[in-house]
Amino acid sequence: METIGPETGDTVGAAVPVRGQRRRLALTGVRGSVAKGRDFTRQALKDWGWDGTETSEDTLLLVSELLTNASLHAGGCQELVLTSGECLRIEVCDGTTTLPFPHPAPQRGLPGGHGLHIVERLSDRWGAQTHEGGKAVWAEIDAARLVSGRPTGR
Repeated sequence: METIGPETGDTVGAAVPVRGQRRRLALTGVRGSVAKGRDFTRQALKDWGWDGTETSEDTLLLVSELLTNASLHAGGCQELVLTSGECLRIEVCDGTTTLPFPHPAPQRGLPGGHGLHIVERLSDRWGAQTHEGGKAVWAEIDAARLVSGRPTGR
């Protein structure tokens, strides 16, 4: 596996089958990590033929939420990992071992406390696992949803 730097944006070519591809984006100390992560994800979805649907747009929002949560609550993002297969697995790695939990009662119309509820709503599965040096918060979207989602009309 190779980590792809945020400055180069090098990715695996589209000729490689979608199943089993893994793309990594290093984000430690990177300004604008949410935007870079979205752009990186948008390109992967395009390369894998999973773009142009409502579900692909939801995927970009999901990536934004995970990266924002890491930035606000876990001292920043270290890496974004996208893995294709029966599902798209999105992992955001940070340097803390504190596991996230949905806010018990987010206030309607007020900022904050909604992020993990959005993650839960947009993904088919999500969770977190600790590892030496931090944790990964992950979400999965079934590949069938990415292929068959309604077109966005672009």
